[in-house]
Amino acid sequence: MHFLSPELEKYIDDNSESEPVLLQELTRETHMKVIQPRMITGHYQGRVLSLLSKIIAPKNILEIGTYTGYSALCLAEGLQTNGRLHTIDINEELHSIQRNYFDKSNFGDKIVQYVGDAIEIVPKLDEVFDLVFIDAEKISYNSYYEAVLTKTNPGSVILSDNVLWSGKVVGPLKKPDKATEALLEYNEKLKNDPRVETVILPIRDGLTLSRVI
Repeated sequence: MHFLSPELEKYIDDNSESEPVLLQELTRETHMKVIQPRMITGHYQGRVLSLLSKIIAPKNILEIGTYTGYSALCLAEGLQTNGRLHTIDINEELHSIQRNYFDKSNFGDKIVQYVGDAIEIVPKLDEVFDLVFIDAEKISYNSYYEAVLTKTNPGSVILSDNVLWSGKVVGPLKKPDKATEALLEYNEKLKNDPRVETVILPIRDGLTLSRVI
């Protein structure tokens, strides 16, 4: 679902920071070679992620859901000089395309990849994260959130993608729509969770920004 007209979306793109050439190349390759290329973050949201990361200036970033690596590269733009970005994806087949573009960027030596279930991997990480981006299996959002909260400090920021779910969160819930049901519960939980303060940004498919208290 497009929440804005194509004309307004183009205007927003045209009047926001330009998309880096490397990310344009990654977008083209993703559309040529990967199933469901619409899952890629894209120009405007990518620039939002980049700017948020630069404002936060994180030493450690955690990403759950790498896909082809677009969002990781955007988030890495704000890393401190000695910072690291840890990114987790369940799909081993995407590992090589991710690594190829990571190594083409200026952040290749700062990005650590993991293949597997984030719910199992996150508890094993020793780092404390200043910035977290959750963009993986929607029915597992609550589990991801609880796992990453233990790896943050007050002031850390947790971003959750696709929380408006093509507008399904405001329509009649069709059974069995587990993803929409999970996101409805997740959105309500974050709104009422005293451990964070939260706003939903109407960016693309909905982006929640939560600050750990």
